[in-house]
Amino acid sequence: VQLQASGGGLVQAGGSLRLSCTASRRTSSNNGMGWFRQAPGKEREFVASVSWSGGTTIYADNVQGRFTISRAKADSTMYLQMNSLKPEDTAVYYCAVSRFSVAGRGLTDYAYWGQGTQVTVSS
Repeated sequence: VQLQASGGGLVQAGGSLRLSCTASRRTSSNNGMGWFRQAPGKEREFVASVSWSGGTTIYADNVQGRFTISRAKADSTMYLQMNSLKPEDTAVYYCAVSRFSVAGRGLTDYAYWGQGTQVTVSS
């Protein structure tokens, strides 16, 4: 079971980044996927999720309209396009595979987690 997240970095406020997460086919078949983030001293929080079909997406209120989640089933890759970044978006971002075909907001909905990728937004 392997999830590989990439694409993090340092960006100025108002800028954009695109995160990618590649999962092995065995773990992602018929499963939704999601992104979470964790800032220093804070709990891990839900960012966005996408269903197995790609037809259902869910966003946290504080990223709605700025972030877009998508997935390419052919190669089990998930993306998070992040626009209009704010300093409060600074965190380690984690990708995860859900236990269900429609991925929800809860941490316990997810069975597999990747290593994080650092996103830092400067003011």
